Amino acid sequence: MTVRRGVLILIPALAVSAAVMPLSAEWVERVYSRRVYLVLQPWLTGFSNLTSLSLLDLLIIVGIGWWIAAAVGSARRHRGRVWRAISEIAVRSAVSAAALYLVFLTVWGLNYRRVPLASKLRVDPSAVSANAARLLAAEAVTNVNALYAASRIDGNDAASPDTLLAVAFARAQTDLGAMRLARPGRPKHTLLDLYFRGAGVEGMTDPYFLETLVAGGLLPFERPFVIAHEWAHLAGYADESEANFVGWLTCLHGSPRDRYSGWLYLYSEVASGLPRGVHPGADLEPGPRADLRAIAKRVSREVQPLVAEAGWRVYDRYLKANRVEAGTASYANVVRLILATRFESDWRPELKPIER
Repeated sequence: MTVRRGVLILIPALAVSAAVMPLSAEWVERVYSRRVYLVLQPWLTGFSNLTSLSLLDLLIIVGIGWWIAAAVGSARRHRGRVWRAISEIAVRSAVSAAALYLVFLTVWGLNYRRVPLASKLRVDPSAVSANAARLLAAEAVTNVNALYAASRIDGNDAASPDTLLAVAFARAQTDLGAMRLARPGRPKHTLLDLYFRGAGVEGMTDPYFLETLVAGGLLPFERPFVIAHEWAHLAGYADESEANFVGWLTCLHGSPRDRYSGWLYLYSEVASGLPRGVHPGADLEPGPRADLRAIAKRVSREVQPLVAEAGWRVYDRYLKANRVEAGTASYANVVRLILATRFESDWRPELKPIER
């Protein structure tokens, strides 16, 4: 067996083994998520922050170009032997996909297997109820009404609009017991933006270069929460409900604009699960009400139902393949997590003692 053939066999074998390997959540949490990953992430995100260009875009372009060149080369080498060329292209594609999967797991993907955030917090499942949700929605209404005017005044550093949000991100990580802090990513646009808008995707964390990609059509009061959500992914919170939780906590400690964005997001999440006659939407003042209409109008204008349905179906399968049993439904679990969590003053979550 040649070295080349051995590599062609070894890489897919390693990928399959990594996919099915029964690593304990405690081991992943202790060794990977809290140590290895948080050593790697600041360096990799710091590197990607050096440019406003999406390195994921570059990777996609180079990858597609390489695949086309390799396919043309196979066709030329096996001219007249179609199935031989096809099989060579298929093997090369499978090996490349396996290699990308191994890099994905190493750089970010193992975070899907860490200990759930809820198991690190002091939670009270009995606190989750329709009445508690109604009260949370009412608190969100109170906050968005109070913050609306101040949110229109940009209180952040003019040279870096996300400066205060970055400080708030560090606080949220510390409040959640982080020993090492993840570095926030530079929000970037991407060549995938047309797909993002059509599919209703507001942001994405690049799992290879650990950069933050944000859809271009977001309204100013949507943007802080979306960025905070993606930064939560950079901190290793792969589960969508956990990223929503951490993103919301981050916004609560930011500027008035950030806090408004976080509370407006949470109001929408809670209100969507309550009967129309129960949630306190009637108490919303004209400003926040107009912002919610603007969001609905943006979504109606940009989202293409067929693209969105196909995209979210694929993402649902991706999440389930990475052991997120709820799939895309995990986004909505943030309300249950917030209701169940015990908070100290200023929305600081109470933590369970860390077992060493």
